[in-house]
Amino acid sequence: MVKITDKTFKASYKSRKKFMKKNRLLFLLLLMPILFFACSEKSLQVSPPSKEKRAPDALSEASVMMKYAGKRLLMSPINTMMRPIENVNAEKYAHIMENPIQQTSENPVSTFSIDVDTGSYSNIRRIIKRGSLPEKDAVRIEELINYFPYDYPLPENIEQPFNIITEIAESPWNKDNYLLRVGIKGFDISKKDIPAANLVFLIDVSGSMNSPDKIELLKSSLKLLLNQLNQKDIITLVVYSGDSEIVLEPTPGDKKAKIANAIDRLTVGGSTNGGSGIRNAYAMAKQFFIKEGINRVMLCTDGDFNVGVVNFNALKNIVEEKRKTGISLTTLGFGAGNYNDMLMEQLADAGNGNYAYIDTINEAQKVLVDEMSSTLQTIAKDVKIQIEFNPEIVAEYRLIGYENRMLNREDFNNDKVDAGEIGAGHTVTAIYELSYVNSKGLKIDPLRYKKEKSNNIVSKSNELAFIRIRFKQPDRNKSEKIEFPIKKDAVIETNKTSESFRFSAAVAAFGQLLRGGTYTGEFSYQDVLKLARESKGKDNFGYRGEFINLVNVVKSLSSSETN
Repeated sequence: MVKITDKTFKASYKSRKKFMKKNRLLFLLLLMPILFFACSEKSLQVSPPSKEKRAPDALSEASVMMKYAGKRLLMSPINTMMRPIENVNAEKYAHIMENPIQQTSENPVSTFSIDVDTGSYSNIRRIIKRGSLPEKDAVRIEELINYFPYDYPLPENIEQPFNIITEIAESPWNKDNYLLRVGIKGFDISKKDIPAANLVFLIDVSGSMNSPDKIELLKSSLKLLLNQLNQKDIITLVVYSGDSEIVLEPTPGDKKAKIANAIDRLTVGGSTNGGSGIRNAYAMAKQFFIKEGINRVMLCTDGDFNVGVVNFNALKNIVEEKRKTGISLTTLGFGAGNYNDMLMEQLADAGNGNYAYIDTINEAQKVLVDEMSSTLQTIAKDVKIQIEFNPEIVAEYRLIGYENRMLNREDFNNDKVDAGEIGAGHTVTAIYELSYVNSKGLKIDPLRYKKEKSNNIVSKSNELAFIRIRFKQPDRNKSEKIEFPIKKDAVIETNKTSESFRFSAAVAAFGQLLRGGTYTGEFSYQDVLKLARESKGKDNFGYRGEFINLVNVVKSLSSSETN
């Protein structure tokens, strides 16, 4: 048995005191959660002792604190600050099967719906800027290409609401193939000539929106658009979480202080009943419908619907039914981690509208201010493109992108089949890669047993392809058709192509590489950089310069993953 003397006790005490002093900060950090919960009756849900009951002793109370502390720690403010900003793996993207190479002798006709959405580009930009490569299904190549304005000539009048250009030259990633670019430029309308707008903002205020890149960025974005409106416009704010309600009755656009105040008062909390909100928003848009004006619901959310109508197809059916009333749907996506890109993109398509992802206030400026006319004002609807390739010249072809916009051949002439819309001043670009007959770049072996040429087919040996475009005027239900041939001698040398041709090719190559580069051969991100830098051209808003920086980052990220 060890005898504890006064001298031994003093030495032990000094040792403990020295240890406590040295580790005081550690002890304080360990005690903070317990003290935090001990001071909050509400957090612990511990009722104060009644007069009839004896208060618990210190030991039992400490046990209660520790029991609740373990359960509540994950919800504490300290832990919330420490959580990762996003979990990209929880985000939802529609699966994309890339368009295959088609053999012209078997399938000479390609038909698809136009697409002017841009959300995929700004979304993958957000992912890349945070140091990650986007997953393949987040990359819709046509949205990358169409993010950038191109210098296409304007149409002369609104009766033919868009102009069409074609350009064909050698493919940058396969010297044995050619790229055919089809460009469309919509008739432009200045902001002062935009008709009166009936805009219903449907705003997600559920708990999932509680972060600076969601609700706070959303508020700032709406205020940018607010400054562009005037007394002829009508603004309504509908919010939804567990249920939906109108927080701002229809208000003239010049009542800016009143509208801004309503925006500032938006707070978040609760679950997400998107279906209820959509119905209410359309009801308000219908009630204050402006004949010969813009009538549009603008859905602002992260797309995380979890209450009410949550089935994807059911939500699309609601929107498809409502578009028949002449009310369009624009979707503006916000945030990360639980972001539902698939829902946002396809709801906009179903609602005869457009989809944009807002990752920064600069993107809000682009979509809601700089491109306000094209975002709000539709100049042509149900726009379809059909290209018939001449099998005497073109052996194979492949449409780059537009996978979820492909149509059956018979859909082209069917006015009941929905297609995409073009906004005022919008540019739309589609790119095909072609292989000529007897080219070294052919990927499909020729058939051993070929069909004999029909006597009904007239040889057009001077034509490479024939383009048909169908569209409807915004206020009509019967389509019009434009058609013209592309001559064989339209092919030009690469150094004579426009800057727009070469830059759009660089963006198309970038998108394909992000998706795995199945058809791009040895073409690399370094090659994309070179092509983009040489064709940067006029860049008033800095979009092309930013693209070059993104490619450079992806080049580094790809190298680090390879190594």
